[in-house]
Amino acid sequence: MKSPCPEVPLHPVVSSAETELRIKRITGKLDQLIPPRPFTHMNTTTSAAHSTATILHPRDAYCRGDRLDVVLEGRDHLGRRKEYGGDFLRARMSSPALKAGASGNVTDYNNGTYLVSFTLFWEGWVSLSLLLIHPSEGASALWRARNQGYDRVIFTGQFASGTSHVDTDCALVLNSSTELCEYLDAQDQEAFYCVRPPHMPCAALTHMHSKNKDVSYLSKQEWSLFERSNVGVEIMEKNVISVSKCNRKTVPVKKKCKFGMTSTIPGGHVWKETWNPVSCSLAPIKMKECLTGKFVYLMGDSTVRQWMEYFKNSINTLKSVDLHESGKFQHQLAVDLDKNINIQWQKHGYPLIGSLTYSVKEIEYIARVIDRTGGEKNTVIVISLGQHFRPFPIDVFIRRALNVHKAVQRLLLRSPDTMVIIKAENIREMHGDVERFSDFHGYVQYLALKEIFQDLNVGLIDAWDITIAYGTKSVHPPQSVVRNEVNILLNYIC
Repeated sequence: MKSPCPEVPLHPVVSSAETELRIKRITGKLDQLIPPRPFTHMNTTTSAAHSTATILHPRDAYCRGDRLDVVLEGRDHLGRRKEYGGDFLRARMSSPALKAGASGNVTDYNNGTYLVSFTLFWEGWVSLSLLLIHPSEGASALWRARNQGYDRVIFTGQFASGTSHVDTDCALVLNSSTELCEYLDAQDQEAFYCVRPPHMPCAALTHMHSKNKDVSYLSKQEWSLFERSNVGVEIMEKNVISVSKCNRKTVPVKKKCKFGMTSTIPGGHVWKETWNPVSCSLAPIKMKECLTGKFVYLMGDSTVRQWMEYFKNSINTLKSVDLHESGKFQHQLAVDLDKNINIQWQKHGYPLIGSLTYSVKEIEYIARVIDRTGGEKNTVIVISLGQHFRPFPIDVFIRRALNVHKAVQRLLLRSPDTMVIIKAENIREMHGDVERFSDFHGYVQYLALKEIFQDLNVGLIDAWDITIAYGTKSVHPPQSVVRNEVNILLNYIC
């Protein structure tokens, strides 16, 4: 007898054509944001020394809670007004003695003028900073170069058969006339390739490592913009203001932070190394009690693996389970049987950059892991994607984010009370490998990720804003930052 219910496919089909269309649409939006800015001479690019930042309506003293506005007028190295925007700027206010910091909000008028707004969250002496990380010409060059090639990082795959081991080249795109092994995710059409070793099956791939290839898509002239002295240059030298309590009434009590609250820019401030959101308050939460009966699945890169380490160090009854994997990206599982706590971390699928050899025997895409997760009110999923995608054309990241989005959508259809959290990227070292890893690439991904997930009932932990506020300059921020990120998660759960 035929069921009265029409058969609904398990995977709501978003056709690959529709996915391609969305990738095109998002890339098109980003292209508009970062138009080509060719330049003939360094002199015509934005200069931090010649640009002027002026505080609007300056006062001798300011009140806590006030907004302070700064107008930035961009000028080139010859002192001429810039007529277009697009400079990659970072605004931050801080009081090192109070271990306090917050990001500022930059509005680009696209005519060489910017409005930088700071909310004066705390009282005391406050330093204002506005860094020109890259001039618009540099940002435009990085964007063009990024989307030109897949070979800035090369992967070496290790095949094992019996006692013999063979290394071959692997990549997201391989231009090779020899026979290739294709490692295809058929459902989402994401693939990774290796040159097939003679007399060995493709299934014999066991390990991987990567290294940077000596290749650049930047011209010699463009490279001059990324010399150390030209990256992250301060525009607002020696700008310190005094902020007082004034006669303000006490600040109204904010509601406790809950899952699903909309985020603001800036999202909050750090004070005495503790994160204080703008729109809600974080309660101190007893971790072990909060996580009792919970299944926490951390998926993605090493910045969320830091959370795994933090959980293991903070709950002394959590026992690590040896899953008999090897290498630095090995799957981690920790359990507390008495309290029924289960926390795991699993790496995301290719591309996974690492100079140390890691096992790929059990590698899989996050979307597939989500598809086989039942989900319910005690299941918490945290996803962190970004750092390993920075050296590759943006379509790789957008496609991955869209595929994860589709998997989360399916999960929330079958188990709407599952909690899904997206952890945004951290800022990282400023003077490292700019063409591959500049925060400019991370910022573009951050914008894309927020756009892709805005229609789903997921939480965002805005690590981008938090790490700017803390002033960290490391892809793996210190424990105090991790502790505060995890505290946001605990407030969402409990």
